[in-house]
Amino acid sequence: MTPREVLALCRREEIVAIDLRFMDFPGTQKHFTIPVDGLTEESFEEGFTFDGSSIRGWQSINESDMLVVPQAETAIVDPFMKSTLAMTCNIQDPITREDYARDPRNVARKAEAYMRSTGIADTANFGLESEFYVFDDVRFDQNGHEGYYHLDSAEGEWNRGKGGGSNRGYRIRRREGYFPMPPQDTLQDLRTDIMLKLQQCGVQVDGQHHEVGSGGQCEVDLTFAPLLQMADRFLRFKYIARNVAVQHDKAVTFMPKPLWNENGTGLHMHFSLWKDGDTLFAGPGYGGLSELATFAMGGILKHAPALLAFCCPTTNSYKRFVPGFEAPVNLTYSFRNRSAAIRIPAHTTSAATKRFEFRCPDASCNPYLGMAAVLMAAIDGIQQRIDPGLPLDKDIYDLSPEELSEHPTVPNSLEESLQALRKDHDFLLRGDVFTSDVIDTWIWYKQTNEVEQIRQRPHPWEFAMYFDA
Repeated sequence: MTPREVLALCRREEIVAIDLRFMDFPGTQKHFTIPVDGLTEESFEEGFTFDGSSIRGWQSINESDMLVVPQAETAIVDPFMKSTLAMTCNIQDPITREDYARDPRNVARKAEAYMRSTGIADTANFGLESEFYVFDDVRFDQNGHEGYYHLDSAEGEWNRGKGGGSNRGYRIRRREGYFPMPPQDTLQDLRTDIMLKLQQCGVQVDGQHHEVGSGGQCEVDLTFAPLLQMADRFLRFKYIARNVAVQHDKAVTFMPKPLWNENGTGLHMHFSLWKDGDTLFAGPGYGGLSELATFAMGGILKHAPALLAFCCPTTNSYKRFVPGFEAPVNLTYSFRNRSAAIRIPAHTTSAATKRFEFRCPDASCNPYLGMAAVLMAAIDGIQQRIDPGLPLDKDIYDLSPEELSEHPTVPNSLEESLQALRKDHDFLLRGDVFTSDVIDTWIWYKQTNEVEQIRQRPHPWEFAMYFDA
């Protein structure tokens, strides 16, 4: 839509409030609301002032004023707020009117611009398979003398012995949650509500289903779209999923590994490059891929340890990388093998659907930064003609230690990924996409506010292991 069309939509839908949204540096969406008569055609150029010093990882107090500039093409009628139209915004400096380097959406915009400037491609399409857990009761806390979490799900296997007269015995066994029928699948209506709300808000969906994990693991698959558009849609998806869950008296979490000994939650990125309306990934090579696609895989695999600082950006992310849970622990590629970091889907027989799937990312990531980093790594692979090596087509659990040692694995912790990013980030700086300030601030923020905070606190399992030491 154009600004004029947005204003017409406001009149037609009797909108009374405008909700302005943007994403902070670590990856949480923020918003504030203005009356509808405060939005004019000029607002889409002039923007609105807010305090940038109160946003994590952004301005200092003496340079706090910043601008949010609404983007007309992102406008939707909010399905949860009363008579409210919502728009995603870009962030600018109010003095220079330059786009703010630490605005994650700006990084994604620059990544697309850099891709076009190379002449390699004009479109980077991403399709996202987002997993998440749905719980009925969530409690957690940590202070000086106690630390705990408690999660409960009506369909969790641990509740099959529950008394009280309401137990019908239909519980999902541990790690047997893939495609169960109701009544075991208690979340069908919730997922359908999410799917319908997404379509109502302009987000195309390929499908939804229950996932492997007992205790409410679900998946919604978003139809592929260009990078920036997909990042905007992913934020819309998380917002809708959480609010639909609240309407069902439940809670959604995109935490990568909320339950021990169950499958973790990933954000599988299906990726392809296009030019002049044609895919660049179809070809006669392994898995039906082109040479260009193979080099793109080489770039992603080479830079994967650094990429995971953005794609798996939490300390909890690395608890997901456990062999035996369909986790992509091996930095290699394969046709069909889901234990590899990159999988080439077997059902993509037509040229238009040819792609590969980067399985390492999880849904705690900032989608603008995560997908921009993946694109930059792929471009570097193409420019440097990086060979991804031999595919891993065997079951990794049948391999000997000697065979396994031939394949590199993902980092074991967020700290390791941050160290990798510190050493390997030149490919991200090209085209001024990720600035040195963005890289340094990201490493500082994650190390100080997450890695060090976890390091300082005793873990409940340490009491089981060491209390009687």
